[in-house]
Amino acid sequence: MAIADINEYAHLTDADVEALGAELDTLRREIEADRGMRDVKYLRRTILAHRALEVTGRVALLGSRSRPLWLLGTGALALSKIIENMELGHNVMHGQWDWMNDPEVHSTTWEWDMVCASPHWKHSHNYIHHKYTNVLDMDHDVGYKTLRVTRDDPWQPKLLLQPLTNVVLAALFEWGIGLHDLDLKDVISGAKPKEIARPQLKLFARKVGKQIVKDYVLFPALSGPNFTHTLTANLTANLIRNLWAYVVIFCGHFPDGAEKFTADILENETQGQWYLRQMLGTANFDAGPAMAFLSGNLCYQIE
Repeated sequence: MAIADINEYAHLTDADVEALGAELDTLRREIEADRGMRDVKYLRRTILAHRALEVTGRVALLGSRSRPLWLLGTGALALSKIIENMELGHNVMHGQWDWMNDPEVHSTTWEWDMVCASPHWKHSHNYIHHKYTNVLDMDHDVGYKTLRVTRDDPWQPKLLLQPLTNVVLAALFEWGIGLHDLDLKDVISGAKPKEIARPQLKLFARKVGKQIVKDYVLFPALSGPNFTHTLTANLTANLIRNLWAYVVIFCGHFPDGAEKFTADILENETQGQWYLRQMLGTANFDAGPAMAFLSGNLCYQIE
């Protein structure tokens, strides 16, 4: 059940928690001081790998309608989209590379290859989710407003459809993320003011339009007689990316042991208690180098 007193749950005194916070602050300063050319080279290699895979996929799909080339093109595109979403987009928009002062990889300028507009994701994820991680009725990522993932959420008969809802969410995960910050129920009911809702909906519509034209009109059209060949490859690549992102994110936030918290815990919460809540509310998973890379290193979710 949801935790109301984080110190008591962790069997730590206020002094213990603040000492933990001070140690983590020190560790952060050490890591920030260690950043340099090694990290820049890693980022550049990652961007190069992402672009090389996308070019490989696009060229393979232009070649012919043969099954081997379709598999090659689809696989390369799926890998490219996974890397761009997980290791690049997610981390860049977290501000991980802002210290470089490079507009190409800055959190304020990056726009990723999915239907979710980056400003909407940064609000729902960087602010709402990470500030209120797993706080009931505050963190909208707890079940994404569609799934029951904690006993603190009362059971309702409509949840009998949850297995189906879960499959649909996994397959259309980029659309779920894209709609997440819009609060369409509030828009429809009028609870969200029109002056706020209208610009958000316009931005979402523009981003959706660009993605649909790129993946399902422009590149298939460039394939000429291979239009359907490329269209199905793009659809499949997006599906693979959606399923991968869904699995990675769910493994980090919803497994047994990822604790939930009541809103009372936010009252007078210290930095040390926030750190502790992040550690208790998320989970790591075992991964080798390849899986760590493709998961955006979210196998180290706690860290």
